[in-house]
Amino acid sequence: MSQVTLKGNPIRLQGEMVAVGAMAPDFEAVKVDLSTVKLSDYKGKKVVLNIFPSIDTGVCAQSVRTFNKEASNLENTVVLCLSKDLPFAMARFCGAEGLENVVPASLFRAKEFDAAYNLLMVEGPLAALTARAVIVLNEEGKVIYTELVPEIAQEPDYAKAIAALK
Repeated sequence: MSQVTLKGNPIRLQGEMVAVGAMAPDFEAVKVDLSTVKLSDYKGKKVVLNIFPSIDTGVCAQSVRTFNKEASNLENTVVLCLSKDLPFAMARFCGAEGLENVVPASLFRAKEFDAAYNLLMVEGPLAALTARAVIVLNEEGKVIYTELVPEIAQEPDYAKAIAALK
């Protein structure tokens, strides 16, 4: 079982995150227009999964802004920004910020994501939300990079995630 911290306090996750070299399990999420999106919809593209607890926190919001900026320079790549937030919150944030280079999608109904990716926090004040992580997939859906950010209040290593795409 993996563990992260929130302001230094340990928080257990439900299991071990998907590993580099594995095929990324398919899942469904809900886009801001309430339609569903599957990971498999992006087969043939490189995919960055930017996973975070809530768009309504400073660090999570910054990760979406940063990946939105980086995505505009990436060829044949899609960035899925994933959290348990309702699609309405993600639409409000991305609309207010003018973010158009990422795909915000809610995991609020995605039990298959929770079971396959094991990023659900099972204790602490953010229990039932996802931990902060970045998973990069190649065009075939194979995991080529992962980062489970050890401290929830810390940003991911954007440079390493982007470097994995090249």
